[in-house]
Amino acid sequence: LRTHQWCFILFNVLLFHVLLFGADLLEEYFLQSLPLSYTDAKALEIRERARNLDMDSLKVNLSHTVSSAATCSDQEIFLLVLVCSSPENRTRRNVIRQTWGNTTDIRGYAVLTLFALGKPASVTTQLEINEESQKHRDIIEGSFIDSPETQTEKMLMSVEWTVTFCPHARYVLKTDEDMFVGIPSLVGYLLSLTQLEDIYIGRVIHQGEPDRDPASPGFVPIHQYSEEFYPDYCDGRAFIMSQDVARKVYVAAKEVPASVPPDIFVGICAKKAGIAPMHSSRFSGEKHISYNRCCYKFIFTSSNMREDELYKDWKETSSGKDCSL
Repeated sequence: LRTHQWCFILFNVLLFHVLLFGADLLEEYFLQSLPLSYTDAKALEIRERARNLDMDSLKVNLSHTVSSAATCSDQEIFLLVLVCSSPENRTRRNVIRQTWGNTTDIRGYAVLTLFALGKPASVTTQLEINEESQKHRDIIEGSFIDSPETQTEKMLMSVEWTVTFCPHARYVLKTDEDMFVGIPSLVGYLLSLTQLEDIYIGRVIHQGEPDRDPASPGFVPIHQYSEEFYPDYCDGRAFIMSQDVARKVYVAAKEVPASVPPDIFVGICAKKAGIAPMHSSRFSGEKHISYNRCCYKFIFTSSNMREDELYKDWKETSSGKDCSL
C-alpha cells in the first residue's frame, strides 16, 4: 500500500476509537466540575469542623443505634468497601464473600468489605442475621427498619460508622449488592491519584431534577428542597470517597433533608463542604456492561449482575492472563 493509503487506514482506525470512547473521555477529562471555591464561609466552617472531629464524643453520641459484629482494626485500611444490602439477601452476600468481596489485599494494600443493613421486619430473619454476623463479622446493622424509604438513613449510618469506627480507612467505596466490582483495577487507579483530599469519584449525574410527584415513592417536597436541579452528584450504585470527604459529609449532613435519595444526599452534603464530584466512565452507573474478560479487568463496576455471572466473571478476571491494549 502507498503512503496515502496507509494514512487513510490509520485515520479511520483513529476515528473509530474517537467515536467509541470519545464521549466518555471528553466528559471525564475535560468536562469535570471545577473545584468549588473555599471562600464560602459555611464550607470553610464545615471543613474545619470535619478536621477537628472528636472521636470519643462521636462514639457516645451516635445518631443511629448500630448492632455490629464488623470490626475495623487500627491497621491502615486502604479501601473500605461498604455494600448496601437488604436483610433478606443472605445468599447474595455469600456470593459476594466468595467472589470480588473475598479480596483482602492488593499490592500489599489492605481491603475490607462490609455489609450495611437496616433491621428486617421478620424476627426469624433477624435471628439469621445475628448468626451470619457472628460467623462472618462483616455486618453493620442500623436500628431502623430496612425499606425503600430508609435508604438515605442507611447511607448516613454507613458514613457515621466509617468516620467513628474506621477512621484509618483511606478510601471508602459505597456500592450495592447487585454490582460486580473490579477491586484490583480500582485500587490501581486510587494508587495513581496525586490529589490526596476531596476525592469524590463516580459516574457523575448532571442537572438531576427533584421528583415533585406526590404519588411517587421518591417524592421530594419543594419546602425540603427548593432548587430546580440537584447539584452534580455521583450515581449511588458505586462511588468513592476519601476519608476526609466522609468526615465532611458527616458534618454537613445535619443540615440536609433525609427525604432526598441517598446518592443525592451525599452530593448535596459534598457541595456544602466545597467538594465537586469527579467523573469516571469506568463506573457503569445503572448500566450492565456486556461481559468481556479484558473489559472487566479494566472497568470498576457493572450493575444488575446475576449470581451465576458473578462467579464466572470473577473467576475469569482473577486469572493471571494479561490483556493487550
